[in-house]
Amino acid sequence: NSINEGPSSAVVTASATPPTVPQQGGAGESSSSPAPPSRYESQKRRDWNTFLQYLKNHKPPLTLARCSGAHVIEFLKYLDQFGKTKVHITGCPYFGHPNPPAPCSCPLKQAWGSLDALIGRLRAAYEENGGRPESNPFAARAVRIYLREVREGQAKARGIPYEKKKRKRSTVNTTAVGVNFSVAATQSIDGGGGSGGGGDYIAGGTAANVATATTAAATATTTNV
Repeated sequence: NSINEGPSSAVVTASATPPTVPQQGGAGESSSSPAPPSRYESQKRRDWNTFLQYLKNHKPPLTLARCSGAHVIEFLKYLDQFGKTKVHITGCPYFGHPNPPAPCSCPLKQAWGSLDALIGRLRAAYEENGGRPESNPFAARAVRIYLREVREGQAKARGIPYEKKKRKRSTVNTTAVGVNFSVAATQSIDGGGGSGGGGDYIAGGTAANVATATTAAATATTTNV
């Protein structure tokens, strides 16, 4: 009996001690390591540092507290020298041509889409670095007007139609009753699309219109029956 118990106990002891300690240590190290910044965050940090360097090299030097919308526009114009988008001038024979058949000497500038995205990142970075929203120079009205002019000018020069997106008013057709209910009218009751959103959308109906349409639907249904 003593001979048989020795080897069996040794086997049980060896199998009961799996190497779990290194695995737990590796999991702890991986969970404590910070996640790398996203592509958007990295680009926002680079844009912010570039703008601060621009203020430092400005003549005379500018501080962030004294920066205005006019200085932001100067910065956007400064970036045009690094642009890669061909913008035809008025006298160019390819003005308004979407796909010019030959090269020309018109200048290269920053595309409107790039500038618009850049301003969005800088606007967020300004407030993340302690700036107040009411004094954000990247949200100034002059900057919005400049971006709109750049968009319209590049659209004409390159023959790209930048049309304002119009919201389509969808309707639900009730075939059996013959009454159209406007979704925009319904939203004025349950608050889905009122003017409180602050955008360019205005509800297309009132509660009285919906009540009238509902009464008409009920009358039509009774007549059909």
